[in-house]
Amino acid sequence: MSLVRLLGFRTLTCGCVVGRYRELATSREVSYIEEKGGACEAHSHRRNHTINEPLPAPVPLVTRAS
Repeated sequence: MSLVRLLGFRTLTCGCVVGRYRELATSREVSYIEEKGGACEAHSHRRNHTINEPLPAPVPLVTRAS
């Protein structure tokens, strides 16, 4: 088991929550399914397992003053 640093969480369109981590020893980024969405039908999305699918780019937050 290696030490990891949490980089952030993301919710996929299927409802699954993915946690992104960086291994401190190798600087490799790893993504885990933290929680499976209730409507998710993907068999590869299993809680506490790594996910190999490319994650979507983060949505930029835009604020407009009126």
